Amino acid sequence: KRKMSSEDVESRESLLDGQPNGHAKVVIERPVFSQQKFDEGFSPGSRPQTTFRESFLKSCRKCQCSKDCFLGFLYKIFPFIGIMKDYNIRTDLTGDIVSGLTVGIMHIPQGMAYGMLTTLDPVYGLYTSFFPVIIYFFFGTSRHISIGTFAVACLMMGSAIEKGLKSPNVHIITTCVNVTSSVTPVSNLTNETVQQFSLSCSDNTESVKLQIAMAVTFMVGLIQLVMGLTRLGFVTTYLSDPLISGFTTGAACHVFTSQIKHVFGISTDRYSGAFKLIYTYRDFFGNIPHTNAVTLIASVVCMVMIYVVKEYINNNPKIKPRLKMPVPIELIAVVLGTVIAYFIKIESKYGVKIVGDIPTGLPVPTVPNFSLMPDVLSDAFALSIVVFAISVSMGKILARKHGYEIDSNQELFAYAITNMGSSFFSSFATSASLSRSLIQEHVGGVTQLTGLVSSALLLLVLLVLGPYFKTLPKCVLAAIIIVALKGMFRQFLELPKLWKLSKIDFLIWILSFLATVILDVDLGLLFGVVVAIFTIVYRVQRPYVCVLGQMPGTDIYRDVSVYKEAVEIPRVKIFRFENAIFFVSVEHFKNMLFKYTCNPRHVKQDIVEAENKIRKEKANFEKITFQNTTNEVELRVTNNDITEFCPTVEVPDVGIDTIILDCSTWSFIDSMGVKALTSVVNDFREINIKIHLAFCKAGIREMLEKTGFFSCLDRDNLFVSIHDAVLHTQHQISSSESDSDSPVDGSTEIIVRSVNGTTESTDVKS
Repeated sequence: KRKMSSEDVESRESLLDGQPNGHAKVVIERPVFSQQKFDEGFSPGSRPQTTFRESFLKSCRKCQCSKDCFLGFLYKIFPFIGIMKDYNIRTDLTGDIVSGLTVGIMHIPQGMAYGMLTTLDPVYGLYTSFFPVIIYFFFGTSRHISIGTFAVACLMMGSAIEKGLKSPNVHIITTCVNVTSSVTPVSNLTNETVQQFSLSCSDNTESVKLQIAMAVTFMVGLIQLVMGLTRLGFVTTYLSDPLISGFTTGAACHVFTSQIKHVFGISTDRYSGAFKLIYTYRDFFGNIPHTNAVTLIASVVCMVMIYVVKEYINNNPKIKPRLKMPVPIELIAVVLGTVIAYFIKIESKYGVKIVGDIPTGLPVPTVPNFSLMPDVLSDAFALSIVVFAISVSMGKILARKHGYEIDSNQELFAYAITNMGSSFFSSFATSASLSRSLIQEHVGGVTQLTGLVSSALLLLVLLVLGPYFKTLPKCVLAAIIIVALKGMFRQFLELPKLWKLSKIDFLIWILSFLATVILDVDLGLLFGVVVAIFTIVYRVQRPYVCVLGQMPGTDIYRDVSVYKEAVEIPRVKIFRFENAIFFVSVEHFKNMLFKYTCNPRHVKQDIVEAENKIRKEKANFEKITFQNTTNEVELRVTNNDITEFCPTVEVPDVGIDTIILDCSTWSFIDSMGVKALTSVVNDFREINIKIHLAFCKAGIREMLEKTGFFSCLDRDNLFVSIHDAVLHTQHQISSSESDSDSPVDGSTEIIVRSVNGTTESTDVKS
């Protein structure tokens, strides 16, 4: 115990006197309440419990064929009705239009860049920036998130496509051969024939990739729909912020790796599964000598230009407030790159890879290939969880900032409809973009009407401007993606703070990051979830435990290891276990209780050893023979003489008469917890230590009643508070001490009668 200084003593006395500033004081006089006496005096009722049947009937009674019920249903399924009902055209429309144009300008380069990240043609990124935004407008409850392409989701989609290409249901080579089998015999192949063959194979591969992407997207929506209908949105609670941060940072490493080849203008094979980054960088460094200098220069210039504008203009605290909208540097880079590449003929002269033909118009609705869905189920499940967790987290942050709430289950339903619907229009899985959402909110967007404005701008690109981006170098899109990753890589800066706050959260971050980098994106997410669940189990299984002491002059009890003034009650241990008592934690509960009090099994072992020693001494004492000439001898021995014949055997005093269990932190107790508690009560009873329970919640008392616990511990040992249990215990101790101090007249004598040298009887006299 730390020593209290004079200042500490004065501060405590001043606090207890209710000074300074005339603080209120608590003065209460009442009897000590056991739980049974308290319930008898105040007659509590039973806790309200609703059965499944009652809940179902209550829900059915709410379903009425009325106008109000129908409108309520419409408002819930189509939240935009309620949002637009309160829409103020005068104050809100301008902000939505400006925000919509700003976000639409961002959608164009990001859609094309992230479309390339999925291994599909860039135009499919534009489709994903168009159709899902319109669908989400009708079903979403968030007013500020920007739905569309997102780096992590696109990376996971690309990984799913690569795995899908290896599926036995995909027969690319067979299809390619069938395409050219009627062209000409192999012996008569010409260069033109070979080009036709390669083009057919390439087109077929892109078609199969698109089918896989559509199948994955539909499955993502279907999984989210099932989760929404079964109210399983809570599963995302296991995706903690450290887990998501570590996972997205690891995914950013994969995104960077997938684009670095476009920056250098070299080719590498695509890998999937564990250690894919190692294999990719092996190929990358092996092909460094084949770097395209023009591609590298263009990439560096674009990255520097985008970074400088973003950091020193758009995010400059001195300049940012004066900008009505951020400088659309990504779009400027795309336009400049396209124009320059067109005039200098960058592909034919310098071998720089370009985007190629971008079809005009909207895609024809196509039913996804359902035969591929079983092969992409695992990837779709991981993707559905990630995009929902990221999107709903961003939605909640912005909703909290603007004073409204989002419905998580309705959001899950909205994402489901968005993904399932857009999968028919050559789109891939969508997610909220962190950067676009923040800009949409910052520029002045009020509702999802901004999405319709941005979609109108994208429609113009798809119908008219698309072909003009044919000469856009892929390295420009790669530069846009790499610079956009800086926000994710900055998450490394969270680690020092996370280390100070929680070592376990730090461990989750590191392991999620390493698993994502070393294994793969989906495996990294799975590993991170397993680690997070393991830490939950560890924390639940091994909660904080302590011994409480009384704060002087109060009825307040605190941890003696934290509060230096807390004083333990003599011969009383107040034990706190800060968790539920159930099958996961029962062993730790018993071990810690024995550690902080005493182990009754060890005490019983000491008692047995002492009893054995007493029996041995008694046996030796009975063998004493008395030699005398008469037939009967009377021997008188006083207390002082007994030690000469039977030495005293002392049993160690553990210094505890009563243990009070603070149950205020127990949220529940299960059958194994009750068994453990019963075992503890019985073990301590055998060494004459009483157990009291303080502050048992109603649910715990009901469980104790159902399991027959009170057959081993009387109900009078339950108290409404720790202080009641302490006062009751002190009263019992003082009563027993007063009884033991009653005077005894004379000395105690042991009379041993021996007949013919044999002990016949023993009497005790006082």
